[in-house]
Amino acid sequence: MTRRPSVTVKPPDAARADAIAQAHARSRSLGLRTSATPEFDALAAADLRGLIDANHALYHQARPVMDALHAQIVDTESMVLLTDRNGVILHSLGDTDFVEKARRVALRPGVSWAERDRGTNAIGTALVEGQPTTIHAGEHFLRANHILTCSCAPIADPWGRTLGALDVSGESHGFHKHTLALVRMSAQMIENHLFNTEFADAVRLQFHARAEFIGTLYEGLAAFAPDGTLLCANRSALFQFGAPLATLQQRGFDALFGVSFASFLQRLMQAHANPGTPLTLTLPSGVRVVAQGTPGATITRAQPAWPAPPSSTSSTRSEAKPARPASANWQPTFADLDTGDARMTAVLERVARVRGRDIAVLVLGRTGTGKEWLARALHQDSPRRDAPFIALNCAALPDSLIEAELFGYEDGAFTGAKRRGSPGKIQQAHGGTLFLDEIGDMPLAQQVRLMRVLQERAVMPLGGTRAVPVDLRIVCATHRDLRAMIAEGTFREDLYYRINGLAVTLPPLAGRTDLDALVARVLTLVRREIPEAPARIAPDVRACFKRCRWPGNLRQLANVLRTAAIMAEGEDAIELAHLPEDLLDDCDLPHDDEASDLAADPHSVDLPATDTSPARLADWQARLIDDTLSRHGGNVSAAARELGLARNTVYRHLRRR
Repeated sequence: MTRRPSVTVKPPDAARADAIAQAHARSRSLGLRTSATPEFDALAAADLRGLIDANHALYHQARPVMDALHAQIVDTESMVLLTDRNGVILHSLGDTDFVEKARRVALRPGVSWAERDRGTNAIGTALVEGQPTTIHAGEHFLRANHILTCSCAPIADPWGRTLGALDVSGESHGFHKHTLALVRMSAQMIENHLFNTEFADAVRLQFHARAEFIGTLYEGLAAFAPDGTLLCANRSALFQFGAPLATLQQRGFDALFGVSFASFLQRLMQAHANPGTPLTLTLPSGVRVVAQGTPGATITRAQPAWPAPPSSTSSTRSEAKPARPASANWQPTFADLDTGDARMTAVLERVARVRGRDIAVLVLGRTGTGKEWLARALHQDSPRRDAPFIALNCAALPDSLIEAELFGYEDGAFTGAKRRGSPGKIQQAHGGTLFLDEIGDMPLAQQVRLMRVLQERAVMPLGGTRAVPVDLRIVCATHRDLRAMIAEGTFREDLYYRINGLAVTLPPLAGRTDLDALVARVLTLVRREIPEAPARIAPDVRACFKRCRWPGNLRQLANVLRTAAIMAEGEDAIELAHLPEDLLDDCDLPHDDEASDLAADPHSVDLPATDTSPARLADWQARLIDDTLSRHGGNVSAAARELGLARNTVYRHLRRR
């Protein structure tokens, strides 16, 4: 019998002692002395505000969690601290009697607690190790800090890159072994909030093998693009899948759960219509999990004007090429986008004149008017078509992530970076086209760096020492008034003229004359993904669409048709009953549930069977509600009860009068 080699596993106390000894060795190698007195050189107020602005997402999501954590440790002579990824304190909450003691050791906002400045301490050491850490009393490298006991956990973004740290520091005699557990849970709560915020426009899935863990810190979170591509997953989800994120992103929803994404979306929407309906899925391991989903803006608001291309917010990986439905592989051309509207045709003709030239294009227009698809068409009809098209939504990433996403970073550029570094979007677009959506939301500091790239045609990654030459075409888009931002000092004038070689404005959907052609085009694309979807819309739906204000423009139209196609799968046409309820508010028409409820009411006014147009139906319902309100002396609750409607429906009618 072959004997397995023995493996020595150190007990927790010994492993911890080793980690602290290594941290002390690092402190000595940095030239620090244990007798050194902590310096009090905090950032100036303006610089601290700038640092908080640069970490806006982290700061915004952490504040309420810090309040809750402080409430749990109140009156324990301690304080809660939030730092950036470099260990600089951004915000603190503390017991009054401890705050003054903390100031004596420079434990206050604007001060760096990185190991290079303070030696071994919970904040600096946790950031270096990338692990939750407690440093108690004499374990601190500086003797001045021996009065403290500190527990700290790093906070990571959805891709695992360190954003900052959460720390509880207090009097050393108040040490409690459970403090680190509280800090770890709070840090995980912040990470989950960051995940949900980052992927608010995606289909988000919560899952766990035990139903009682849904809605807790232990639930798995996964975000999917409209075509079922996995965008990201939190730590719990990766643990349940049993694979790293890069591997999972190559599989997509169908492979991860063994069911088609389209059928799951249909089940998800049915579950939302019938709260309490359980959803079960099966992981690749065979483990069955209970799931809850959020259709989110991917289905109802923020899907691109056509079935979605690879997400602008996810990292592009050349080695990861998930299987996509045919609609997701469709790339628009100028001919595809020219569907008969005179203003759109004029825009396409202007842009077509520069498609083979190295001239920057600035696409203006309201949200959802198809700015990215114009950029893709420009790329597709240019000599660069065989090179990459790389998109980055400047409004979709926290300020602290835009720099790394755009410019990339070298090995070890910052704590938590991937070991081998990562090329940024600029390098990924070499030879092709870089599309910067919502350029007006780019922070000023990154505007300066982008301007340098456009001038020198070279990019310097974070932590790099050598600029990398790049050859690319740049297309930018925004719904903001950049000239007004220049006057306010929030957008650089030199960058504006650098990206504005040719400016065009896309018309809003409500003013376009090619609605029927657009509907037909979108349905054709949807049917590539959902073959059983109807190929047409009913006449009353067409009438409804023509009266709609379409505040979400093409994006809203595509979302509405895709959702309706799923609801009408297997039927001849999309009917009013298949449309999202909130669309009728934009179209100034009654909701279908109101129509059906009112038609069944014994007090209803006669409605001629020969006239069932939306306008006639709206008039009939309005008279019925008015008559009922009059009979009850304007009492909305009484009228709603008699009609069997929600009070909000009656109030909505009153607002329309």
